[in-house]
Amino acid sequence: MKNIKSKGLILVLLILGASCKKLDLAPVDRFTDLNYWTTTEKAKTVLNTAYSQMFNNNYFFYNEALSDNAYNSRGDNEGVATIAAGNQDPSLGRFNGEWDNHYSCIKTCNVFLENVDKVTNMDAALRERMKSEIRFIRAFQYFQLYTWFGDVPLFEKDITIDEAKTISRSPRAQVVDFVLKELDAATAVLPLNTAYAAADKGRITKGAAIALKTRALLYEGRWQDVVTGCEQLMSGANGSYSLFSSYEGLFLPQNEYNSEVILDMQYVPLLRTYSNFFDFAPISVGARLNNFAPTQELVDSYLMTNGLAINQAGSGYDENNPYVNRDPRLTATIVYHNYQWKKPDGTTKTIYTKPGTDPDQSKVDEYAPGSVSSATGYYLRKYYDPTSAANFQSGLNLILIRYADVLLMYAEAKNELGQMTSDVWDRTIRALRSRAGFTSATALNYNAAAGQDGLRSIIRNERRTELAMEGLRIFDIRRWRTAETVLNGWAHGAKFGPPSIDNGYIRANQRTFDPARHYLWPIPREERNLNPNLTQNPGW
Repeated sequence: MKNIKSKGLILVLLILGASCKKLDLAPVDRFTDLNYWTTTEKAKTVLNTAYSQMFNNNYFFYNEALSDNAYNSRGDNEGVATIAAGNQDPSLGRFNGEWDNHYSCIKTCNVFLENVDKVTNMDAALRERMKSEIRFIRAFQYFQLYTWFGDVPLFEKDITIDEAKTISRSPRAQVVDFVLKELDAATAVLPLNTAYAAADKGRITKGAAIALKTRALLYEGRWQDVVTGCEQLMSGANGSYSLFSSYEGLFLPQNEYNSEVILDMQYVPLLRTYSNFFDFAPISVGARLNNFAPTQELVDSYLMTNGLAINQAGSGYDENNPYVNRDPRLTATIVYHNYQWKKPDGTTKTIYTKPGTDPDQSKVDEYAPGSVSSATGYYLRKYYDPTSAANFQSGLNLILIRYADVLLMYAEAKNELGQMTSDVWDRTIRALRSRAGFTSATALNYNAAAGQDGLRSIIRNERRTELAMEGLRIFDIRRWRTAETVLNGWAHGAKFGPPSIDNGYIRANQRTFDPARHYLWPIPREERNLNPNLTQNPGW
């Protein structure tokens, strides 16, 4: 999959052209020429285009700033600053962009499914596998659409311009049902992850289809079905998956396609790259500026190595030395004061984020109000690619689903069913903490006395710290209906501010979340102007 050629992508993008721009601009003169659908290679090119449209790196990272994990401090990248402040309206570009992106990909999928049978000399088994890959990608698009917007137009064919101008929103439940059935159909055909040749690593597998269906079921609160889906993956019968030995190493380029990866976005050094770390990394290691910073709230969620939260009695937490004896995943994810930044040559560089502490006073402070540096005193480390080229151009794959999430889904579902046991705990939370580097019995052992409510809090926090900066937190707090609690008020940074305000923790950004409106995004105004049959969500 890493061997996708840029020429092929450019070819099919030219063929798709403006046809993928908007739901209502589907042209009548694209992909109708029988001369195109003549070879397997041409069909593969269209399939690869669907892969490239499936998701993007900006959404992957900046969606974290929609949650309480991060803050977009400069500009309005993907609209997250506007949304976090509660100032959005149906004209916001992010809403229109999200709508366009998903329906563009759906168009590619529908065009493929309507035309691939014209390639008469294609191997029959390959054709069915490619159809299943496309059906997965289309299901993923609808999953994203209904998660954000609720009711959305559902169609399974390449619609005309006139149809696009009159189509109505389908009930969310109908779209959910479609997604689940499509993933079942794909599961029946797709190969195991162990069955792909090396050149096809990264393609969608049977395990990926089961995992995405399980995530969709999780978002619906269908706990017993979640358990069933997780057990299908944990049994080993539907692919070979396990926790990778190193949490830090999981996100490094030398370990791509490791045992934990179920689905990832494919990037290719020098051909298909992203450069987000040019604005995410510390200034002193060559970044341009910082517009995306982890929050103090995320930092505070990491446990002490004894398994206790920082505000629990006996935790040993020292507010004046806050990064000592913490969950090792903190250091693998977030850059803090006196952080030892590992450089590509194997040496380390100390990052001084506290103002006035850098021995080299000629350097720009890593935290200074109103400067180009971090607005919270924290930077991102997870997904830093030490092999990246100029301006942090990286070809490192971004993981969309990994086995750790399967274990967390399983733990959550079993607890919600009242079926949490020491065995379930050991297979899930203990396994994750052991891999992270915890050794204390109080961190690793099952505590039945916590009860269902206490375990719910523990499992939810474990999701937060294990999956931090992987784009999932916003969906968790929305499905738990806790967004109005955690997204109202100030998002904070490190304790570098005036002691009289919030005990010295930086007031980085004031958030607003209205539960009467914000759990569903508005249907984009531009779309409703083009198609009056598209109704609007409540409050918009």
